[in-house]
Amino acid sequence: MRIRTAVLGIFTLVGISQAQTPAPPKAAAKSATKSAAKAAAPASRNPATLAQLMKGILFPSSNVIFFAQSDNPNDVPQAKDPALAVNPLASSYGKWEAVENAGLAITEAANLLTVPGRKCSNGLPVPVTNADWPKLVQGLRDAGMAAYKAAQSKNQDKILDASDVMTTACANCHDKYREKPTPAGRCK
Repeated sequence: MRIRTAVLGIFTLVGISQAQTPAPPKAAAKSATKSAAKAAAPASRNPATLAQLMKGILFPSSNVIFFAQSDNPNDVPQAKDPALAVNPLASSYGKWEAVENAGLAITEAANLLTVPGRKCSNGLPVPVTNADWPKLVQGLRDAGMAAYKAAQSKNQDKILDASDVMTTACANCHDKYREKPTPAGRCK
């Protein structure tokens, strides 16, 4: 409630201050509009590197799935304020639903690995044009869907099987592109 009130207060103050600011001349207004548009536009169509996608989507999502191998997600107590929970399993969309969502996040994130123009953390382009890349990405999609379907069943044995599929898909790509002896050959 405090955050919402503070945000409304800020918007009100900004609106009042803008309403009290005299209008700039037409030439200055055009220049200001162009500058604002330029500042608002992302620097790249793909601002996240491959490593950032891994750390921000794939790694946390896979951890939710791996958790369900040994611990029942239904046993995770809901956070005191589930809407603010940092643990997906304890959030408003927790328990088995969190595992389902993690599988879908992995499936959807695989699509982000195929977008041309994305960079590796070392500045090299993600190898989307390499012949093996689509197969490796499809393995990740399949792993995400296997985890999603296993989570829908709420069966830990099925999650174990899905986790094996995911581990294999990740290892196939990591062995080829991440575990290189020289940084020039890596993409992460």
